[in-house]
Amino acid sequence: MSGDPSHQSSDDFEEKEGGNMLKGINPLLNADVLYALRAMGHGDRLVVCDTNFPADSIARQTVLGRLLRIDNVSAAKAVEAMLSVLPLDTFVDDAAIRMEIVGQPHEVPAVQREVQAAIDRAEGRSWPLVGVERHAFYEKAKTAYCVIATGERRFYGCFLFSKGVIAPDGER
Repeated sequence: MSGDPSHQSSDDFEEKEGGNMLKGINPLLNADVLYALRAMGHGDRLVVCDTNFPADSIARQTVLGRLLRIDNVSAAKAVEAMLSVLPLDTFVDDAAIRMEIVGQPHEVPAVQREVQAAIDRAEGRSWPLVGVERHAFYEKAKTAYCVIATGERRFYGCFLFSKGVIAPDGER
């Protein structure tokens, strides 16, 4: 995929019914999700979760106050779409967080390895995916800007991301 959105081929994104009506925007990013990603400020967190996460009840406690959805895709596909437009926060060590497996905090299941790969591709380097105990993850999730539920059915497909900044043109 070219870095210039105007040169992306139709193969760069999966087609959905009705096609993609915006150039360079992954069609998985619906209007509600794009609104939330744009409205978030530097340091705001968002949750990307699997189908088992208490998404609606946690979402009601977030800044946005309602649940957002990217249905029928894996957590990795949703994260890949989201990170195509959202920078991760480089000022903190935990800009990408995964929910730890209960009783096996150091085990990293396939769903989390896939999301790790999506993060690394989006950032162009190895990026730390920090483990957080399940109940501590729930508490952090309640303070997030929003919750985005995916179609991920595998256990522990739950992640928190902190929004970074986009430098002005010509600055790093």
